[in-house]
Amino acid sequence: MKRFLPLFLSAALFFNSSPAFGHGGVAFEDDVCLISINFLQAHFTVFQPEQSEAEEHCEDIPEVARSVFVMEYLHDLLPEMLIDLRIIKDVDKLGRFASWSDIEAIEDLDALTVFYEEPRIEDGGYYSTEYTFDEKGAYIGVVTARHPTENRDYNAVFYFQVGGADYGTLPLFALLLIGIHGLYWLTSGGPERRRQRKLEAAALKG
Repeated sequence: MKRFLPLFLSAALFFNSSPAFGHGGVAFEDDVCLISINFLQAHFTVFQPEQSEAEEHCEDIPEVARSVFVMEYLHDLLPEMLIDLRIIKDVDKLGRFASWSDIEAIEDLDALTVFYEEPRIEDGGYYSTEYTFDEKGAYIGVVTARHPTENRDYNAVFYFQVGGADYGTLPLFALLLIGIHGLYWLTSGGPERRRQRKLEAAALKG
């Protein structure tokens, strides 16, 4: 798989021109999808080769399928650091506001983890791994980079969707508002006012 990654990266950087808003630790800056691991940055891209070939995804992964995660390093320190990636289900609905303190507060992180790549050093200029999703929904990615000489870790936490947007309870809330508005209209004389307007309009025509 890794022999295709330079092609994916080149295509992503060449074709990416769509602006978007960032979730959590992932953001668009100058039309490039970036991840911030504390003060360290990397190009962050997700590919789904079987579904969309070299098309890049950043925050929203369209298909429930095999996904290749790529971080192209933008800081000289990153190739020297042990880096791992964890993906958890966003069961607490943290969404785009998820932070490292939220991750630390989770009592049983392993129970929510759907994928974990052990720490390793990638000195080729980028980090890559892959995971095959089997369920649509909201997820949180956690990247940890360990300083090569100091007892210090840097973290990035980012939210993303798999298989399309998750609207949660929004449709139900919208229906509830429509129902309340309709009930108010009925109980506040709405039908009578409507009939009166029709009568007045007919009288003007006559």
